[in-house]
Amino acid sequence: METKIRARRTAIAAELPSAVPLMALSTGFWAFKTLAAAHELDLFSRLAGGAGTTVAELAGALGLHQRPAEMLLTGCAALGLLEKTGGRYRNTPLSEAYLVKGKPYYFGGFVQMLDKRLYPGWGRLTEALRTNRPTTWDPAAQSSIFDGEDPMMLALFWEAMHSISTMTARKLGEAVDLSHFRRLLDIGGGSGAYDIELCKQYGVLRATVFDLPHVAAIAAGKIAEAGLTDRIETAGGSFFEQLPKDHDVHLLSMILHDWDDAKNRALLRRSFEALPSGGAVVISELLVNDEKTGPAPAALMSLNMLIETEGRNYTPAEYSAWLEEAGFRHIETVWFEAPAANGVVIGRKP
Repeated sequence: METKIRARRTAIAAELPSAVPLMALSTGFWAFKTLAAAHELDLFSRLAGGAGTTVAELAGALGLHQRPAEMLLTGCAALGLLEKTGGRYRNTPLSEAYLVKGKPYYFGGFVQMLDKRLYPGWGRLTEALRTNRPTTWDPAAQSSIFDGEDPMMLALFWEAMHSISTMTARKLGEAVDLSHFRRLLDIGGGSGAYDIELCKQYGVLRATVFDLPHVAAIAAGKIAEAGLTDRIETAGGSFFEQLPKDHDVHLLSMILHDWDDAKNRALLRRSFEALPSGGAVVISELLVNDEKTGPAPAALMSLNMLIETEGRNYTPAEYSAWLEEAGFRHIETVWFEAPAANGVVIGRKP
């Protein structure tokens, strides 16, 4: 009898899937908080340029006990953020490129924004699911996501958007041929990161960042830093009211996922009206597949929109239907891999 019981238990165990993936999902925040803590302690900037550290040196520099200092360094090495040679921990190429302050593709603003703003909001995800309302701000008391926000948090937000947009714009410019366009209108263009990168890639391209006046002022500063004020201008206004004319390509990057279907369809109609014949609109997003089964970055970004906005991440089929409804033709989807987008949906005005 005992032999039969053992055999049955063995058979049941053989039928069960591994719980390892579930463990990885359940502890995913451990990895993020390790990164966030290391960034908050300025670890990667401290180690910039090849400088290394021992456990004792880091403990002394940061005023930590050796036990947690060793745990932090071990954790960062395990995550591929540090490497250890000869008893010293150094930045990996990944950390050196993206987590050192002052580097052109510094990603730290996004890490900090996730930690300080979105992490608490995600802690209330069940509430957002039950109420269909944001958790990072209160629509009953604030007119928008930015209304009444702490200036420090807003600065973090824009630095975060600039960092992920810069890297995404580079990939978009490589995946989509913009060489036959001359004037780009970046609708809701934020800090101007897309315009700066795309104008660097395409020497004849000129661009306009169109956003709310206080945001356009942020873009103007970034454009000046990049030395591109002669090719990129800013314009303040609401894209729900009007769009500037005299541009032959419109860019909507990480904009439509903020809004519901009706507002997006209205905005695409407005884009169609403002474009000349032969012009195009480019929608750049983390696209959910048409089956609505993934991919994970797009599906999870969609949940992020639940805690932040009234929108969600849409599918190529949904965008294509809206574009066709607005009058666009020759609609296509181009896929690529980047931090803030996995593809674009392009529509052309006959």
